[in-house]
Amino acid sequence: MGRLTARRKVLRLGGQTPVERPDTLVVEEPLEIRVGGRALVVTMRTPGDDMDLAAGFLVSEGVVSETSDLRAIRYCAGASGPGADEGNTYNILDVDLSPGVPAPDPSLERSFYTTSSCGLCGKASLDAVRTAARWSVADDPMTLTPAALAEMPERLREAQRVFDKTGGLHAAGLFTAEGELLVLREDVGRHNAVDKVVGWALREGRLPLRGCVLLVSGRASFELTQKAWMAGIPVLAAVSAPSSLAVDLAEEAGMTLVGFLRGETMNAYAGTHRLT
Repeated sequence: MGRLTARRKVLRLGGQTPVERPDTLVVEEPLEIRVGGRALVVTMRTPGDDMDLAAGFLVSEGVVSETSDLRAIRYCAGASGPGADEGNTYNILDVDLSPGVPAPDPSLERSFYTTSSCGLCGKASLDAVRTAARWSVADDPMTLTPAALAEMPERLREAQRVFDKTGGLHAAGLFTAEGELLVLREDVGRHNAVDKVVGWALREGRLPLRGCVLLVSGRASFELTQKAWMAGIPVLAAVSAPSSLAVDLAEEAGMTLVGFLRGETMNAYAGTHRLT
């Protein structure tokens, strides 16, 4: 698994005799995303699919929307200067935008790093969160059956290789209406997992993701709903609860939002016309 996991000693309690043994943990490290050499954000993430993460983050922020908007994404060394370690830690990515693509608005810069549990911390204003989407999802004619939706969580879970070893990762999966899993990404941060999925789609030239379902392993927050909208995804499903603001945004966007997707039961909070 490389840097995805790490081994640590733990003291196992619960039996008659405590037992010291090794345990497998998911790795959490900072990733600094730069655009044109200028630092934009530092996010705590699980290493892996970092270029997808950076690309998806820029889609979510309205900076890019097509593969051609990106000229290059590359790892770069850390600080330079006397006494600095110039080695490549693979924790800094620099994104070069194509000529003519505007640089990110300074208001997008975080006032501090984003944690693995919150991708919106440090936003300059709520207005910056409600980024104008480039595609409409309200006119997406996609329909799907509750039976197809009900099978997706198990398929997502079966594909979570790192979760099996650590039990400490969120997952996001992109499905067709028929239930085919197109891509899965795992991360210690739920927003990072979604960005990795969206970034994969951008780099594969698949945006907007019309006719697709985004399934997340946790709750459906406002932020994840916004990311789905920005990627042109008409259906967002979650195995846990949505927030009230997520429901409001889904209704505003014309998106289908499903929560508590467990077994054959689910709650449809918005866009029920797509469930046939």
